[in-house]
Amino acid sequence: MASSSEPVRARGFLPAQNDAERLVMRRAQDLYGAAQKHWAARWSGFLSDRQQALCAAALNRSGCEWYRFEGGYPDAERKLLGILPPGEADEPPIAFLQIDCSWDGGMDPPSHKDYLGALTGLLISREAFGDILLDDAAPGRAYLVALQSAAPLLCELRGVGRASARVSPCEKDALLLAAQKPRQLRTATVASLRLDAVLAAMLNCSRGTAAELIRANKVEVNHIAVQNAHSDVYEGDVFTVRGRGRFRLKALGGKSRKDRLFIQFFQY
Repeated sequence: MASSSEPVRARGFLPAQNDAERLVMRRAQDLYGAAQKHWAARWSGFLSDRQQALCAAALNRSGCEWYRFEGGYPDAERKLLGILPPGEADEPPIAFLQIDCSWDGGMDPPSHKDYLGALTGLLISREAFGDILLDDAAPGRAYLVALQSAAPLLCELRGVGRASARVSPCEKDALLLAAQKPRQLRTATVASLRLDAVLAAMLNCSRGTAAELIRANKVEVNHIAVQNAHSDVYEGDVFTVRGRGRFRLKALGGKSRKDRLFIQFFQY
């Protein structure tokens, strides 16, 4: 991909958009208050990257310098927020689980969506577990990062999609091997860094189709619904398209000979 001497555009922090997001920020401040009062580590549940950004903004506003995010392994998406007063360092309350599935011949192995649906079907909060990592070397096997307190309930899972399932504790090293799978970067050129243009490149569809998805409220950027097809996009943005998957804009490059812009992205 061509390089560019232009500075990389960065998306600024977007303030809380609704009551749910404002509640995330208040909970972070409450966690900080509890850690101060008891001078002890306090941990949240698993947070999306958008929720992590909201928590960081709330804590920075409160003057807190004792926080960090932990997801159980490098490059984790969903992470716990930890408030750690000086001298009170603590390990995150994380458990590592292995899910093994078996099914009748002729069926495809469970997908990430199947695992997520099965876990949420246990009527457990999404904050109780973090990333789900599929093991490409062993179809039908996945690894899960979870809160220690939720692990016993998660181990009661008996089915994923149409497959039977068994959940058991595992060592972190097994999950780390699955996490080392490199993501396949794809390169494309776009006419502009507008949402419809970039989305069309990611989905390999026309800009008109991309615009229809946006207008139908089927597109989120960084977990926020967007309905303006002309919205600017930035390096690092995460695009969630209902029914199509999730993508991250990894890098922006220079221009092609036809004056189009190079982008790099991957699909989760």
